[in-house]
Amino acid sequence: MIKVGIIGLGKMGQIRADAVKADGNGEVIAVYEPEKNGHFDKFPMYSSSDDIINDPKVEAVFICTPNSLNKPLTVQSLQAGKHVFCEKPPAFNSDEMQEVIDVERTSGKKLMYGFNHRHHSSVKYMKQLIDSNEYGKVLWMRGRYGKSVDKQFFSNWRAKKETAGGGILLDQGIHMLDLFLHLGGHFDEVQAFVSNLYWKLDIEDNVFANLRNSQSGMVASLHSTMTQWRHLFSLEIFLKRGYMALNGLITSSGTYGEEILAVAKNRSTAPAATWQDEERIKFKSDVSWRSEINHFFGAIKGYNDISIGTSLDALALMNTVDMIYNY
Repeated sequence: MIKVGIIGLGKMGQIRADAVKADGNGEVIAVYEPEKNGHFDKFPMYSSSDDIINDPKVEAVFICTPNSLNKPLTVQSLQAGKHVFCEKPPAFNSDEMQEVIDVERTSGKKLMYGFNHRHHSSVKYMKQLIDSNEYGKVLWMRGRYGKSVDKQFFSNWRAKKETAGGGILLDQGIHMLDLFLHLGGHFDEVQAFVSNLYWKLDIEDNVFANLRNSQSGMVASLHSTMTQWRHLFSLEIFLKRGYMALNGLITSSGTYGEEILAVAKNRSTAPAATWQDEERIKFKSDVSWRSEINHFFGAIKGYNDISIGTSLDALALMNTVDMIYNY
């Protein structure tokens, strides 16, 4: 059993603790959470993050903290000889992410980042179809990911730039960007509008971005928003010989509807495809959390290498985020 310490027992910390238990290859032996949340009786509670990181019994540290702590706690844990699983975003920018990689390379420990959307069964199926080349290369992608927040959001650390690092792009849009990179490849050109249309905070509440790979010509369009009063997840990928459209996503909040993937091959004469041509696949459960933990623990035990959520994935992602913010 891999001995796990969790720093931060908010919503994500609790999700990770449940996934560790469900996986069966690890055991949570230490938790640090500065705010009481009714879960103290489930785990041994430590008085500080330092106590967890410096405990010789802890083999792997899960970092589920406000964004501003992700990078420093990751570096500290790696330097202390711990394997690390860290929530997104990995850092505030690509320069910070490179600093983490420099430490990782000398630590000899495993580092994985929590981009659970890659582990959804629907996304795994999309990746499999793209890699098979049955539908040809990706031509373009369109991703929309939006939610609403209320006035209670003002008192949350996510509403403050010094703790969050940014707004909806780092909070939610980063998942869609990660899927773009995972399913389509890298980008070197960007056009973007980062705006505050409604909440008037010092972080953005809407991002409209077009990304392009100048060599292949592939283009991706992103809308990330926290003024989507009707929550929405939509990812469309159009290829030379067909398309995939994923609408809805099974999440812990349950607010994004059913997770349904439509797949069809195109035709050379209009109409290119009809609704009757589509294969529609409905995914009924979210296995992403447990899949991530299994992948991480497998790497620690030597069964596999970390291939999803690597530090290089994180660096490519933060390079893309930098392009959007700096446009």
